[in-house]
Amino acid sequence: MGFIKFDPNKKIETYVASHLRLFLFMGLGLVLFVGLIAVSVFFIAVRGEEQTMIPDVRGKELTEALLELQAKELYPRLQLRYSQSASDKGLILEQEPSAGTIVKAGRRIRLVVSQGVIINSVENYVGRNIDEVRMDIQTILASAGSAPAAPLISLKEPFMYQYSPEAPGTILQQSPPPETLISGPVVLELVVSRGPENTQIKVPNLLGLSYAEALEELSRAGINFTFILRALEGQEQGEIVVFQEPAGGRTAPANVRMSLTVTIPEKTEEGDVFALFRHTIPRNPYPLAVRLEALLPSGERRLLLAIDYPGGELTVPYRLPADSVLILSMLNREIYRETVKAPPEALSPE
Repeated sequence: MGFIKFDPNKKIETYVASHLRLFLFMGLGLVLFVGLIAVSVFFIAVRGEEQTMIPDVRGKELTEALLELQAKELYPRLQLRYSQSASDKGLILEQEPSAGTIVKAGRRIRLVVSQGVIINSVENYVGRNIDEVRMDIQTILASAGSAPAAPLISLKEPFMYQYSPEAPGTILQQSPPPETLISGPVVLELVVSRGPENTQIKVPNLLGLSYAEALEELSRAGINFTFILRALEGQEQGEIVVFQEPAGGRTAPANVRMSLTVTIPEKTEEGDVFALFRHTIPRNPYPLAVRLEALLPSGERRLLLAIDYPGGELTVPYRLPADSVLILSMLNREIYRETVKAPPEALSPE
């Protein structure tokens, strides 16, 4: 652009007016040019990353999976987990999102990588209690993550039992033997003790005791039992053991089943129920830990019985408020519950 020549014959107003429009158009053009550049930069900046398809890396080695994700401009987020086979170690077990999903480049992909098996050899279970071994195996399965089609280690049931001097439930033999390497699912076969054959015990004398005291004595002695309720006779008191078989002081086999008769009280406190709990427990080759508890309407939890019980019909007298809940459990697992109901004659007429 050349210099503007000033013509002295023109008035100053004419001079300014003739060139003001030129300056305005130049300024407006500059603003539009700068704005166009700014808009272009903005759209370039906000334009999303390129889209890509997630590859299927399940079952592949970790390094191979990482290279495939890198080629797609995807980034891994790794998680470690035990699996059921030693051959799985270092392989991808799961991925999220799944293969075939379309995502933007730069997306994080969750990969679950196998650490192999949680144990690599069979432990020595001989001499241990079978219930403890069950709990250990359950812990192993829980630590391995989601339940597989074939568990890493399982027990073959029913077990083989034999009489021995060892306590009932003690493991005498196992197959596979200890220190056997685990390369896949293992089924453990066990020989379990029934306890000594023809073991004798001295029968405790429970006559004259309350039913609650008799239950405590039976729990300590570990004796199988059956309770029977009958009405009062003569000067008898309620809730008392008035008959037992075998008689106290006698010697009997350890698996003897005592029969105990308890009297029904003539009256109970208002709202209380005196009755006999009955439930049949599957028979076991040796006694298992059984608990009977009562959940009272007040929220209090009361222990009625804790005993090692071999199974069969369990009968336990109780006196509890109506609407209490009786809870029976075996090996700390609830197997039955029922609600205490007042007898029909004690209910108010409608």
